[in-house]
Amino acid sequence: MTKNSPKKSSTVRTRRAIVNLLKQQGAMDSQELATCLEISAMAVRQHLYALQDEHLVTYEEEPREMGRPAKLWQLTPDANRLFPDGYAELTLGLIQAVTEAFGEVGLDRLLEVRTKQQLATYQAQISSQDPLAVRLATLVKLRSHEGYMAESQTLDDGTFLLIENHCPICAAANACIGLCEQELTIFQSVLGKDVTVERKEHIIAGARRCVYRIVSKECI
Repeated sequence: MTKNSPKKSSTVRTRRAIVNLLKQQGAMDSQELATCLEISAMAVRQHLYALQDEHLVTYEEEPREMGRPAKLWQLTPDANRLFPDGYAELTLGLIQAVTEAFGEVGLDRLLEVRTKQQLATYQAQISSQDPLAVRLATLVKLRSHEGYMAESQTLDDGTFLLIENHCPICAAANACIGLCEQELTIFQSVLGKDVTVERKEHIIAGARRCVYRIVSKECI
């Protein structure tokens, strides 16, 4: 087997880094990408055009006060194949099989069992005695390990955002909206009765990411 040359390996790593940044941050121009990657904007543009040829990225022009419009690059739907899909075809097949065999009641029962299992896994690692910020940080770590590319943000008003830049079960969630409904239940349970959790952005609804606003009842 022929080994990849160092130059080729570096190119692959850089393009993957660009794709990851666009997945996590949304639309960016070449200069922003260059700053994050600590390489020249010219080099970034070369990689972007190569990714465009592979139908992985596209751009929209944004007017600027001076000079030419900026190209804001973003991922295309084809880029989803680069990220974990949670065994989409198998999961869809199982959902369809359960529905055919046991009806909607059977599917609801399956979701109930899955929710209990997932909740138990999270509760074993998230202590209700910890401060909310610590509970959220642990949840982010768990969700990232599952492929959700999760992160959190603290807002100026003391509330938090749980952000998931990828959904590894997106195909299944499209077929069974109950999966998304159960996630809200799980987040509410593991983060505690002293908070409220509200979904603000939803990949299934066409957003780039899923975002949940988490508010301590002390802030209400």
